[in-house]
Amino acid sequence: MVNLREIKGRINSTKSTQKITKAMQMVSSSKLRRAEQNAKAYVPYMEKIQDVVGAIAAGTKDSGHPMLTARPVKKTAYLVIGSDRGLAGAYNSSILRQVQRTINERHKSKDEYVVFALGRVARDYFVKRDHNVISSVVALPDQPTFADIKEIARNAVGMFIDGAYDELYMYYNHFESAISQVVTEKKVLPLTDIATSTTSAAYEFEPSGEAILEVLLPQYAESLIYGALLDGKASEHASRMTAMRSATDNASDLIDGLSLQYNRARQAAITQEITEIVGGAAALE
Repeated sequence: MVNLREIKGRINSTKSTQKITKAMQMVSSSKLRRAEQNAKAYVPYMEKIQDVVGAIAAGTKDSGHPMLTARPVKKTAYLVIGSDRGLAGAYNSSILRQVQRTINERHKSKDEYVVFALGRVARDYFVKRDHNVISSVVALPDQPTFADIKEIARNAVGMFIDGAYDELYMYYNHFESAISQVVTEKKVLPLTDIATSTTSAAYEFEPSGEAILEVLLPQYAESLIYGALLDGKASEHASRMTAMRSATDNASDLIDGLSLQYNRARQAAITQEITEIVGGAAALE
């Protein structure tokens, strides 16, 4: 016979878990709203700096700046934006799977690429598989500022300028909606395809376009990385909110099933007791 105490214990433990997942869902929902606002607020700045950089680059085509010049690819860098915690559905696994697939397709040796990792999950994944992780940042806040990734962003850009590698790709989850996040690959360096606005005004450069690009291009590349981080954080909170909602719903279904099983077992036990009493009474007659 089914143990009623065991079923009751499973119901109580499932209810406790449901309370936790419900609370985590509400917390993630609150964080998502703020992260989405941060990501959207950053878009106008990115559009303007891209317009300015594109206009200056178009006016100084012979500058020869290394960030604007494609060169033979001998080594590639991958900057992967993950999270520090799990319980976010397929948020991390989808990015890591795509990066691993790309590495397997493009490279025959681990000497042909390096990895920059943002987030503990991404760092641990590549370290455990003996990939060349040259820099990482963990324990990022839920609402990061540029100061949180300034060092790794400047290292990534500076090492490209110094020739440590010949191209830099960035992988992150692009936020489309609370239920839709898309793994995105973006080429950060070299900056060979900067879009310019058709309505851009003519610029006069002082002291020169080359001098301005020397300062502005690294800032622009670092801004791309920070913008992707904000986008990725919004996706992370959305994924965790969706995962916790699914966990809460699954807990409700499990509780309903266990309650039905408990009631049936309890009714069977009562029926058996009644049958035994009636049988005993009949035997005494």
